[in-house]
Amino acid sequence: MRILVTGGDGQLGNCLRDASANSANEYIFTDVDDIDITDPEAVSLGVRCNDFQLIVNCAAFTDVDRAEEQEDIAELINATAVGYLAKAAKECDIPLIQISTDYVFGGNNRNTPLTEKDTVNPTSAYGRTKLHGEEAIKESGCRHIIIRTAWLYSEYGKNFVKTMLGLIPSRKELKVVVDQIGSPTYARDLADAIVDIIDNGKYIGHEGIYHYSNEGVCSWFDFAKMIQEIAFPAVDGSYPCSIRPCHSDEFPSKAVRPTFSVLDKTKFKETFNIEIPYWIDSLRKLIITL
Repeated sequence: MRILVTGGDGQLGNCLRDASANSANEYIFTDVDDIDITDPEAVSLGVRCNDFQLIVNCAAFTDVDRAEEQEDIAELINATAVGYLAKAAKECDIPLIQISTDYVFGGNNRNTPLTEKDTVNPTSAYGRTKLHGEEAIKESGCRHIIIRTAWLYSEYGKNFVKTMLGLIPSRKELKVVVDQIGSPTYARDLADAIVDIIDNGKYIGHEGIYHYSNEGVCSWFDFAKMIQEIAFPAVDGSYPCSIRPCHSDEFPSKAVRPTFSVLDKTKFKETFNIEIPYWIDSLRKLIITL
């Protein structure tokens, strides 16, 4: 089976490349230079002429703050282009797997994990445009699986873990927000799950929205402390860099970020029979390989 993976040069795209290296299926990784997903003719031609049997869309405008100033561009990539992919999938009668985000929930007063049935309420341009992408898929009528994820990191691209690994050894003190709660997600774990779903045919007959993040819950402050503990062990019981908790209002940003975005993974685990790793175990697995 030939699988088209768009956004192949991004975090998740690169992790999918690694995860699918030994697959019996043929994964074709593309980016804007190969297929411009914002061009409807290029998408239609690219899908129809290459005998793809499934599409995985990892392409996205993910700069959350810049999206506030360039919402039109974010809308083009996160929604309009997704509609083009969905239309092509419908025309060719093939499934589409779309990667979405916890930001579709935005502001909420929850303190229990968010399920797929909970009301969406994006409070940022990024969240709005990703939600519009989900809606475009549903409206197309194509067979689809939408996977919402959160706090993605990996050895590729820019992410919180790589930023902390650069800052901690060079600073005496760091302040990290303690009032935003979620679940860090190692992109390789998500990539492995996607390959499992595809290669074992688990996607067949299981259309809909699913949540995936690593197991466990923490704040960004907790996340930073654990990165330090694993990567830069204490000497004589102390760390050279003091990581201190702070509140979000100490670091004003253009985008309003979710305060609680812990995702309930029950539906994903029960439907696809996939065990999801604990976030600290996955973080340790990544750091020891860097």
